[in-house]
Amino acid sequence: MKRILPVAILLTILTYCKKESAERKYINLNGEWSITRTDSFNLLPEIFGNKTPVPGLVDLAMPSLDTGNTFNDGVYWYKRNFVINDQYPDLIQLKIGKAKYHAKIFVNEKYAGEMLYCFTPGYFDITGFLNPPGEVNELMIGVGTYNNMPDTVISGHDFEKLTYIPGIYDDVKLILVNYPFINNIQTAPLVSEESVRIVADINDKGDHRNIRLSYSISEKATGKIVASGISGSNDFTVSLPDCNLWSPESPFLYQLDLSTGSDSKSVNFGMRSFAFDTASGRAVLNGKPYYMRGTNVCIFRFFEDPGRGLLPWNDDWVIKLHNQFKFMNWNSIRYCIGLPPERWYEIADSLGILIQNEYPVWTLNQHNKIYPEITADHLANEYIEWMKEQWNHPCVVIWDAQNESVCRVTGEAISMVRGLDLSNRPWENGWSAPDLPTDPLEAHPYLFSRYRGKEVPSREGPLKDLLSEKRIPGNDANDHDPLPGKKRYPNTLLINEYGWLWLNRDGSTTTLTDKVYDVAFGKNLKKEERIYQYARHLGMLTEYWRTHRECAGVLHFCGLGYSRPDEPRGQTSDHFTDIENLVYEPQFVEYVKPAFSPVGLMINFWDIAVNPGTEEDIEIYLINDLDSQWEGTLALTIAGKEGVISSFRKDIAIAPSDRTIINFPVDFPAEPGEYKLIAETEFRGESVKSMREVKIR
Repeated sequence: MKRILPVAILLTILTYCKKESAERKYINLNGEWSITRTDSFNLLPEIFGNKTPVPGLVDLAMPSLDTGNTFNDGVYWYKRNFVINDQYPDLIQLKIGKAKYHAKIFVNEKYAGEMLYCFTPGYFDITGFLNPPGEVNELMIGVGTYNNMPDTVISGHDFEKLTYIPGIYDDVKLILVNYPFINNIQTAPLVSEESVRIVADINDKGDHRNIRLSYSISEKATGKIVASGISGSNDFTVSLPDCNLWSPESPFLYQLDLSTGSDSKSVNFGMRSFAFDTASGRAVLNGKPYYMRGTNVCIFRFFEDPGRGLLPWNDDWVIKLHNQFKFMNWNSIRYCIGLPPERWYEIADSLGILIQNEYPVWTLNQHNKIYPEITADHLANEYIEWMKEQWNHPCVVIWDAQNESVCRVTGEAISMVRGLDLSNRPWENGWSAPDLPTDPLEAHPYLFSRYRGKEVPSREGPLKDLLSEKRIPGNDANDHDPLPGKKRYPNTLLINEYGWLWLNRDGSTTTLTDKVYDVAFGKNLKKEERIYQYARHLGMLTEYWRTHRECAGVLHFCGLGYSRPDEPRGQTSDHFTDIENLVYEPQFVEYVKPAFSPVGLMINFWDIAVNPGTEEDIEIYLINDLDSQWEGTLALTIAGKEGVISSFRKDIAIAPSDRTIINFPVDFPAEPGEYKLIAETEFRGESVKSMREVKIR
């Protein structure tokens, strides 16, 4: 079929000189592309009248390509041109970082391959499809739609999404190399041995001669070389004496430069170990107990947010987002039901954030309905491509196979692939049985969800009903995929969702919380009252789950998602009032940030009212997440409308990763009224408070 090029050609002209050196070249193809839409993959389009950014999604096209079908059906065709001057190298690869849904590649109108997987990169040898050096080459990539995905590929189904917007949503580049070239590198830090194992996948084009690899390892920030040499094997270990360890508190990165003599490749890595200790029920980072405090990012939900635009591909915005998370005392993020662009992982590496990396599988107990053709083999193949792309990131500490699903295939696939990761990261398997006793169980103790139905709080209020007794976090595999005889799994619990109190960014309730607010907090609340109740109760729930120490970590849901207050309304949301500038709702910061402080506390008192002059022995739980002893002063204050009524103080010391309980005998005021019970200490110059509202009547 004859092609008609638009008048304005997107043209990249590049010069590449073939050398006998080990230098590979990367050609960035990001930027403005032409785009159009057709009904199928059968015919290549002739006319492109629209422009769109890459990476991005097709809803960014100008003029719009939305035909009113919310991007269902059809094929969206991306096109750009490029020229490479001078002699070509042995191989020119096209890398598409991520594209959804089902991409087909054409170079100079010739079919060059297709990319079935939506959440992992695709690599294509396009050398044989190129015109001679110095001539224009045309690259066209067609992407399909969610509703027309192959049955044997994960589509990213999400019960709480409306639109599945297609697009090339990660970087596109050309890789110019000579044989033998390096397909992939895996670095496996051996922290206790102060060394790193390096395994390289080499493509020698069938010439199985002995390839000698030269390497150098340098400090990423300074460029200082700390090790170098030559290896006669593609699997070797390099000693790094006195190496700097990577952690959220000290995100120290190294760079490995590896060369075959004809090709070179660089990767960043961190000297970091991570595991879960079944005996203690704790995470262990670099050999020490480590408590995970964090949030969730639902990037695919954010993709349908009205304010999303180009924000996920704006470096400054993504860096600020992760810094805002750290501002909230969070050291961990679960990338939930979706994988963001690769740049997000690089930023998490450099800023120091642990990532629970979740593949977008969510079926509840409906696997046979949602993915009837998906087998463990199919899923394992996707997991392998996912792992190969991201196993050098020190931020990635947990492979998360799925969310809230009961199915056999994810566990079977985990068993098939986990040995490929030489760092031996733990795997999380949603609500299905864990693969190994050392894997974590995801717990989603949504206590307030009970108020969606017929249940109502007692006269003592929801907090007395829900929190007065110590709970083991539930809504996990022990409930959904239990062992015979109601035995409990020995695995460590990880709370990565809790609350069920969501409000949209404008303070309105979501479809999941309409009734919860009416039942738990009173009908016809004003916007400001709802926001206050949300922030205060989310803070108290956080205190409760953290200070009882029944889990390895507490990750709130969610730090970034959509906000859909208009019909059709959304189910969850985040806490920003200004998404472009990443401004938090102030009361969220006031009540939730201190609840996540590394030195945290909780008033273990849940009565909403007491009699005048009541004497109570008030328990204050204090925790220390640090690996060093903490010392400070604890104050307990009773305050009324006129100010402080009484105050108690005590000096405290808490051992590393420990907890203590302090008792204060308290006489409540004899005068009826509304009072606040406030426990307070200080951590690194910031106030850490726990507050209860109490009526005297």
